Amino acid sequence: MSGPRRLPGDPSRAETIARIVRVDHAGEYGAKRIYDGQLAVLGRSAAAPVIRRMAEQEKRHLAAFERIVVERRVRPTLLSPLWHVAGFALGAATALLGERAAMACTVAVEEVIDEHYQAQLDTLEDSEPELSAAIAEFRGHEIEHRDTALAHEAQEAPGYPLLSAAIKTGSRLAIWLSTRL
Repeated sequence: MSGPRRLPGDPSRAETIARIVRVDHAGEYGAKRIYDGQLAVLGRSAAAPVIRRMAEQEKRHLAAFERIVVERRVRPTLLSPLWHVAGFALGAATALLGERAAMACTVAVEEVIDEHYQAQLDTLEDSEPELSAAIAEFRGHEIEHRDTALAHEAQEAPGYPLLSAAIKTGSRLAIWLSTRL
């Protein structure tokens, strides 16, 4: 991998790739669980078809990273049981606040993921074309999800700035933890 020189204590190239695969697998799993929670609450609402469409894309992303985890022999995050519960709880809790709050959750998560995936693409540069292509494709879908949620009045959710900030903070913490554990 070209780019900045490694410093003592920096992860090796192989560990960097393993961390990318690990955290992206965890993130797609978490996204699936968020949508599962939202659909458990809003399954018959007007927003349900939109949420289902986004959830289907997340399931395809997860399937791709499940394949990559196996192919590259990367250990999944040790925090999967936590993300199983936390993702569903976040989705259900925001859905209980209403369709706009569920959409606000999507906007907040996808804004963090957009930044996260772009940083990974910058790190990978041209060294991992297949992995980079998957990340770039999925990043495009995540941006679409954000835009869809904005079109469904996410910013009109009660307490939007606070809700968004809390979800973004939690998402960034989940990324940091899943990269390492």
